[in-house]
Order: sequence, then structure tokens, then C-alpha cells
Amino acid sequence: MVSRSTQPPPKRPVGTVTRGTTNPNRLRRMDRWIAASHGAALRRADAPVAVDLGYGAAPWTAVELLARLREAAPRVRVVGIEIEPARVTGAKPYEREGLSFRHGGFEVPLEGGERPALIRAANVLRQYDEEQVAEVWQRLRARLAPGGLLVEGTCDEIGRRHVWVALGPEGPRTVTFATRLGSLERPSDLAERLPKALIHRNVPGEPVHAFLRDFDRAWAAAAPYASYGARQRWIRTARALSADWPLADGPGRWRQGELTVRWEALRPAG
Repeated sequence: MVSRSTQPPPKRPVGTVTRGTTNPNRLRRMDRWIAASHGAALRRADAPVAVDLGYGAAPWTAVELLARLREAAPRVRVVGIEIEPARVTGAKPYEREGLSFRHGGFEVPLEGGERPALIRAANVLRQYDEEQVAEVWQRLRARLAPGGLLVEGTCDEIGRRHVWVALGPEGPRTVTFATRLGSLERPSDLAERLPKALIHRNVPGEPVHAFLRDFDRAWAAAAPYASYGARQRWIRTARALSADWPLADGPGRWRQGELTVRWEALRPAG
């Protein structure tokens, strides 16, 4: 008689393997924004868990996320989740107090069904079709703890240019544009780093296209401030934009080379 296990077969992780490209400090701009904007919520949580979803071929981004978040919330733990088993095995030697790695995907498998206070998914959805984004967002948002935050976006290989969407359990909230100001020729250069939900919408008739057009115009008008440095020019540009666009931040973040706009202003048309 053949014995058959009564245990259900393990579920296959949801998602597909990414290229896994990663570099130290690549996500520093996103991390610092998260610590500034979500740090208070992480401090209030009883046992805050942050997920670095799809950390890639090396675990640097998860290691750095723990260090940066603990400056704002000393009790936070970080779990790196990867769909490629070999990457999880390679990351295990980097585990320490507050940092662990697990095999999984968009189902975000945490111990005991724990729900994260933060999910960061950087450069993960780039390879997916635009039509798949809403479903992935919904799946990830459903895993968040009450008051949790999902941050999903794209950056270049060394983190000079980065655009991300912040989402709560209820849906998208804001879009943040962040850059190393010394390397910026014009704000629309950030268009190549738009998240998948927006990158194909940078065409006439779409809100994000109109926003980037106005961003460039305000940057050009602020050219006289360049003599005071790129930071002052960026701040002046942001002030001008705020007259017509619902910005969600102020000079404190603008000085960091950031600008955050409400999602509803950039939501794809149709």
C-alpha cells in the first residue's frame, strides 16, 4: 500500500523572478522618505514589521532598510522576501537580530500570518504589464496592518533618480519624485523612472504628462535661482508648482531633492 501524505502541497509564491539588480545605497532616497513620513506610525506599532519585497540578488537593500528605519523606530524588524530560493539562501548569512529572509512573493508570507506595517517594493513591478499593477497593489494592500503603508516605485541603478507611489490600505495616496539635484538637467528626466502604473501614461492628454510639462516650465522659470545652488532652484520650482498642483510636502522635504504630489492629481485618465 502506498502511503500518501495528508499535508497539502506547498503553495507556489505569487509573482515572477526579477533580474535582481541591486547596489548598495540604491534605495537611500526612498528609505529616508519612509523614515520621515512613516516613522511615527512605526514607533506607535506594538511590534512593527517592515518587508523588503523582492530585494534581489544581494541583500544590501534589506540590511540598509533596517539601519535607516531603526533611526526612526528602534523596535522595527525587517523581513526580506524573495521569490528566487537561491537568493534567500545567499542572504541567510546576513541575518541578525531584527533582520530575517524568507522565500515568497506577492502573498507576503510572514510568520503566523503577521501583517506588516510597511511593504517596500522597489524595482519589482517594472517587468510586469501595466494591466497587472492594480491587482498586485490590491494584493499587497490587503496584507498591510491597519495604518500600514505600501511604497512601490522605480529608480536608476545607483539611486540618483527615483519615483514612487505610496499606498495605504484604502488605495494610492501620493507620488514622490526624488533626485540628486546636482545631476538634474530638467525634472522631466525623471519620467524614465515613473512606476509601471504611470510610465506608459506620459503622453499628451494624461495628467502625469501635464504635470511633468509644468514641472519643466517652473524649473526653467526658476533658472535665476541656480546661482544660489540647485537646491534653491528646486525649492522655488516647487513653490511655483504648488499654485496649480496639490503638493503633499513642503520645504523640509524639497531641500532633500524631493517633491510629493497627491495621487488623485496624477491618476491615469480613463
